[in-house]
Amino acid sequence: MLAFNSASSNNRGMHEAKKALDTLAVHAGREDLTDLGLHALPIDLSTTYPLTSVESGGEAYDTMASGGRAPEGGTALYARLWNPTVARFESALAQLEHAESAVAFGSGMAAASAALLAFTAATGNRHVLAVRPLYGGTDHLLASGLLGTEVTYCAADAVTESLRQDTGLVIVETPANPTLDLVNIRSIVDQAGDVPVLVDNTFATPVLQNPLLHGAAMSMHSATKYLGGHGDVMGGVIACSEQHATMIRPVRALTGGVLHPVAAYTLHRGLATLSVRVNAQQRTAARVAEWLQEHPAIATVFYPGLDGDPAGVLGEQMHGSGAMLAIRLAGGYDAAAKLASSLTLFTHAVSLGGVDSLIEHPAGLTHRLVDGDARPDAGVLRLSIGLESADDLIADLERALAA
Repeated sequence: MLAFNSASSNNRGMHEAKKALDTLAVHAGREDLTDLGLHALPIDLSTTYPLTSVESGGEAYDTMASGGRAPEGGTALYARLWNPTVARFESALAQLEHAESAVAFGSGMAAASAALLAFTAATGNRHVLAVRPLYGGTDHLLASGLLGTEVTYCAADAVTESLRQDTGLVIVETPANPTLDLVNIRSIVDQAGDVPVLVDNTFATPVLQNPLLHGAAMSMHSATKYLGGHGDVMGGVIACSEQHATMIRPVRALTGGVLHPVAAYTLHRGLATLSVRVNAQQRTAARVAEWLQEHPAIATVFYPGLDGDPAGVLGEQMHGSGAMLAIRLAGGYDAAAKLASSLTLFTHAVSLGGVDSLIEHPAGLTHRLVDGDARPDAGVLRLSIGLESADDLIADLERALAA
């Protein structure tokens, strides 16, 4: 087994956090490779590890099953509890998010479910306050009550009045899926008081926004999207304090939502180019958004900063507008459905954040199960801008819209 000390790596990571994000994206989570005589990230596929004694195995089990890190120099024990490849990715993401720790999962929904269970069912505070809009899967999970939670949906300025004695968690997404609504994280945190706030940071990524620096307890990512960046790996991750990580890890262990080592390797490799990709995609998205705003077939373009900054977050909380945008077509659903199926460079598909551009119809797909009054308008399409030429993407849209 390739040794990896998660505790000492985290201490080095706190030191490394003083470096620029571009540097961290390349080097974070790789601090032990030189000592191991390695240059490329290693993959440990072991599902179980040899025990030196019953006692050492029992001590390791007690520590990790209760949410602690793998014992320093101790037994790794079992991959559902700890894996060095996953731990390296967690260390890297924590550094990018200015967090003490991170906990990785097999998908973004597994991460969201673990946070809900850790801060509601495990604490007895089963009420969740959610600021809409949210990703459709998260919204549906909350509304279903499947995890024993009760949800209240509210506006960003109505958190305080919506809190209850048994509120265990406040959930917000900014920029929000699919219409890129911006929320002032500090305002939400101030309204929430002692109740922890989880921010879905998938659209912004650590390149453009670090929720913990604005008071949030947790920053969650569907790592499937920008962190992986190539549409070939699935995962989720929550960056947070070590105290909160200790609450979340037992849920992962008990429910089995662990991230596979190969996925962890792929996601960690993706972090190295995250900043380069996001900044390039953002430049293209801004050009596409500006062009779409002038097109007569487009009723509305949803893109941060295009029509001001009502939430007052651009430039301080969020360092850029990102690479996601949405449009509402003047022709409604029929025009939206036709456009989604008429493009050639934009792949008509769900998901986002990859190197190739995607387009999808939220009301009919990702947000299909959201309550009718909160479901996106049927004329809205969501666009994820990739690394193609802005001129080529605009030409593709122009041709399809002309049809």
